[in-house]
Amino acid sequence: MNGKARHARMSRRAFAVTALSTLVAGGAVAGAALAGAEPSRPAGADGKGGRATRELRGMWLATVTNRDWPSTPGLSVTQQRAELIAHLDTAVSRRLNAVFLQVRPAADALWPSPYEPWSQVLTGTQGKDPGWDPLGTAVAEAHARGLELHAWFNPYRVANNTDPTKLVASHPARRHPDWVVPYGGKLYYNPGLPEVRGFVQDAMLDAVAKYDIDGVHWDDYFYPYPVAGQTFDDDAEYAQYGGAFPDRASWRRDNIDRLVSETAARIKAVRPGADFGISPFGVWRNAATDPLGSDTRAGVQTYDDLYADTRKWVRENWIDYICPQLYWLAQPLDQQPPANYSVLVPWWSEVARGTDVKLYIGEALYKAGDPAQPAAWQDPAELSRHLTLAAKYPEVKGHVFFAAKEVGVDRIGAMARVVADHYQQSPRAPR
Repeated sequence: MNGKARHARMSRRAFAVTALSTLVAGGAVAGAALAGAEPSRPAGADGKGGRATRELRGMWLATVTNRDWPSTPGLSVTQQRAELIAHLDTAVSRRLNAVFLQVRPAADALWPSPYEPWSQVLTGTQGKDPGWDPLGTAVAEAHARGLELHAWFNPYRVANNTDPTKLVASHPARRHPDWVVPYGGKLYYNPGLPEVRGFVQDAMLDAVAKYDIDGVHWDDYFYPYPVAGQTFDDDAEYAQYGGAFPDRASWRRDNIDRLVSETAARIKAVRPGADFGISPFGVWRNAATDPLGSDTRAGVQTYDDLYADTRKWVRENWIDYICPQLYWLAQPLDQQPPANYSVLVPWWSEVARGTDVKLYIGEALYKAGDPAQPAAWQDPAELSRHLTLAAKYPEVKGHVFFAAKEVGVDRIGAMARVVADHYQQSPRAPR
């Protein structure tokens, strides 16, 4: 570890207890679950007397910009609910056992939240009550089908534009304009402010407290991806809070470390049975930057560019699972592309080895059959070969496919090939 002794690892639960004792008060979260919202869950048998597998087989169900669901804003409650259930039924038909539903795409909510407004992806108008509870319905309907439901949150993205007046007047970003930084054509909450870190935790933990979710899921957005010629303006915050750090990058990484560790502890306090997992960009650091890094030449490194020390979170057992987005082809090692599935699966397996953190692999189903992609992605068997390769590494405990629309449409039959080659056993809950 660059000449420094590795910190002794704690068990996940011991870490949570320790971290809880040091947290500053972040706002109370009600602990009562929604009465009557949950049916009893299936016991996990395959229903046919056969042996069921415990590997995770998941799909992302993205709501930002109405990518997967709802298909368009402003549908009726009946139409929205029918589309949601159709996605869940598709997951079952593909022999999946987990759905990662995006419930806080941009500092908004797909449940009645006291912290943030209703998402505009539902009605077309931010803050407008859609007339039903999508997250509550998703949890109940997923569990009735034997599916896990993981609530997918984006911690810091506020808007896909830089005009705060487009936010509903009651939005926290308008009430606290000092919390917000415009960058790259979008608005973000500033991770350098302790009050922001506490608020986004409160907003997410509200859903964790109210619903019997199986997991809390984050994707790859921490500090925003770099935009050429632009600077993320946190000079004032760095001057106020960064004095103990050798440089701004170290301070920024500490801000994200705190978000991860504090959220982990609070999840275990509110809903001990829920997993906490993160799906980062697939390259932590290139080996040319750090000998502990992967044999890649990726243009983005999460440690350096997003200030997300994803390797540390695994090695310190801060999270329950890591699901790196390995959205590259599985190529022979001698070809040495900038990033290679064949290189990154063994690298992440080594990172997870000896920890309590489960390794899932994020799979680029969306590339299969896309005419803009290289020829190998036009082969229906490419994705199946990924799972064959990953099966050689015992640390890999499952796969998550991006995303729900492609799981259903399956342009060239790549998902059907995965099912035929790898998912003949009936699925059961992976935990």
